[in-house]
Amino acid sequence: MRILLAASALSLIAVPAFAQSLTSPAVYGSAGYTWFDGDEASLGAITARVGAKLHRYAGVEIEGSVGIDDDSFTASVYGPGKYELKHDVAAYAVGFLPVTEKIDVFARLGYGTTKIKANVAGVRSRQDGDSVNYGLGASYFIDGANGVRADWTRRDFTGGHAGAADTWAVSYVRRF
Repeated sequence: MRILLAASALSLIAVPAFAQSLTSPAVYGSAGYTWFDGDEASLGAITARVGAKLHRYAGVEIEGSVGIDDDSFTASVYGPGKYELKHDVAAYAVGFLPVTEKIDVFARLGYGTTKIKANVAGVRSRQDGDSVNYGLGASYFIDGANGVRADWTRRDFTGGHAGAADTWAVSYVRRF
């Protein structure tokens, strides 16, 4: 019982110190190109992100991608086919390491869902997959608000569509 009381008292002391370290969220957005390199196809997409830096070292972001570059393949009996990225959506917890006032390095961990269509000889199939996503990247800000971002993210698919995809992205980023 004494340990519980001591822990409660200590947490009450720590709350004001933690609250002082929090700042108002710094919101940012980005738009750019993402290359999806999967087990069976390489696809391109336009990606948009919105994020909030909740603390100097931590934040959250969501992203959505829509495919623009398809990939062709040849099915041995049925002839040519095509893979097409319909969409990819994900949410992340982000850890930031400010290197300078202009450079941030970050790591992110999240969960996403991807929808890909395949078309062979007029027959369409859909491959939906949920994934655990993790990656690294960096942002360079030319001035206080405008910059560029480059990142790599690994998607480890779960369930019946197990497999993986690496994505490489380059984006314009804007702090608000």
